[in-house]
Amino acid sequence: QVQLVETGGASVQAGGTLRLSCAVSGRTFSSYAMGWFRQAPGKEREFVAIINQSGSVAAHADSVKGRFTISRDNAKNTVDLSMNNLKPEDTAVYYCAAAPRFTVRTIEGIDYWGKGTLVTVSS
Repeated sequence: QVQLVETGGASVQAGGTLRLSCAVSGRTFSSYAMGWFRQAPGKEREFVAIINQSGSVAAHADSVKGRFTISRDNAKNTVDLSMNNLKPEDTAVYYCAAAPRFTVRTIEGIDYWGKGTLVTVSS
């Protein structure tokens, strides 16, 4: 069993910066690709970013590319999402996710989810 706990959500103004963190329990952390998804009010959950098991390769959605960066620390069992130049359309609940493969980009491919952390960006 793998448990994921997100922290770092907050209310910020447009143009601001936040760093989300996800702590993962279990000895198999390094065997999972780790990702972030988000769900805005009234919308479906969508892919944000994913990083492979070793941390050597990452992918980001076009909507956040150049502003968000995913990273992981396999010694600490954590995965972070650094968010810069935040926009009101980034407002959403952000979910940490564990996937069996780096190629996963949809919710159907996720093995484990955190409960989410809310990010609110005001204009």
